Amino acid sequence: MYDLLIRGGEVIDPANDRVGRLDVAVSDGVIAAVGPDLPVEDAARVVDAQGLYVTPGLIDLHTHCYWGATFWGIEADPVAARSGVTTWLDVGSSGAYSFAGFRRYAVEASRARLFALLNISSIGLIAQTYELSNLDYCDVDLATMIVEQNRDVILGIKARIDQNTTRGTGLEPLRRARALADRVGLPLMVHIAGGPPSLREIAGLMRPGDILTHCCTGNTNRLIDEGGAVWPFMRELWEQGVVLDVGHGTGSFSYTSAEAMLQSGVVPDVISSDIHQLSVMGPMYDLPTTLSKFLNLGLSLRDVIARATVRAATAMRRPELGTLSVGSTADIALFRLEEGDFTLYDVQMQARQGSKLLVNTATYRAGELLRHLPERPPAPWVAIDLPEGHRRLHSLGVGRTGV
Repeated sequence: MYDLLIRGGEVIDPANDRVGRLDVAVSDGVIAAVGPDLPVEDAARVVDAQGLYVTPGLIDLHTHCYWGATFWGIEADPVAARSGVTTWLDVGSSGAYSFAGFRRYAVEASRARLFALLNISSIGLIAQTYELSNLDYCDVDLATMIVEQNRDVILGIKARIDQNTTRGTGLEPLRRARALADRVGLPLMVHIAGGPPSLREIAGLMRPGDILTHCCTGNTNRLIDEGGAVWPFMRELWEQGVVLDVGHGTGSFSYTSAEAMLQSGVVPDVISSDIHQLSVMGPMYDLPTTLSKFLNLGLSLRDVIARATVRAATAMRRPELGTLSVGSTADIALFRLEEGDFTLYDVQMQARQGSKLLVNTATYRAGELLRHLPERPPAPWVAIDLPEGHRRLHSLGVGRTGV
């Protein structure tokens, strides 16, 4: 007997190299069967997915979901229900001093699955930036203790390395983040934007399995050289196994950089949203919109789904996620692929016309439908800190397509 049967959809399950018109059955919160024409009479609930795509629940590798305790944080569940994201990796919202609160008020309070990267700064992202400008906050011993007590949730270390967060401390916060990651045996995610430090200096402290987020940035530490090609030292780092993650956000996705990378044959390994209080207002909006931008840049639907499921799970060292394998947790997303004329923007408000838009229609976490919930209104500082072009887009009441 199945608790749920999702019938007649086009399954895209890159982890198992499985694409086709298949049914997906769920029992006791796990995938019970995947195959053609599973018996309807064996199901307590049947969902007609004809005309829809059925994928593993999406994994967003770069999020900020510590609402009420940080500058950036949103709540995961309301967005999860409308976006198909069942697993959220919060990257650095909490540091050693605030992780206990993140665990209690975000992880334990959410139906969506939440993991974290611990910020090398013990104060985390309580403010907009500057968290690495005081090296007293970069306490490796303290952070090690917090990691060891919370290995079920903490999957790595995070450091934002740019001219604003470091404010004169240079590479030392990154050196300490490197030492911490090595000590606890977890990957390091490094945020890049505008230097100093320089991209070459940052790259010198990264290792295979680490994650470089904001890889399509248009800021001074972009991966693209003056001729429009990927810097050779960055290509080498990528070929050695450093994971390139999109992390769209409010300031970190440039069409110019993304197009040049694709032209150079360097395709981001993971597509993530960097969803937070500002970016959710647009033009990022959510992970399906970010995936749609890469669809319209020429990636196949299978490729973009892979970069938000199995490839993200691999980067997190959680191979049991991002799959519709029999016996795995029944995290499932249903999507409609709309065809039309869509305008999509990067963070500099450069527009690109697209013909495809991925739209979530249902999200299941462990076999249970996530109900749509109201999202909290923006924090007071959003109206001040939202970039002018983004503010104009939002004030016009423009939806996530920009049309």
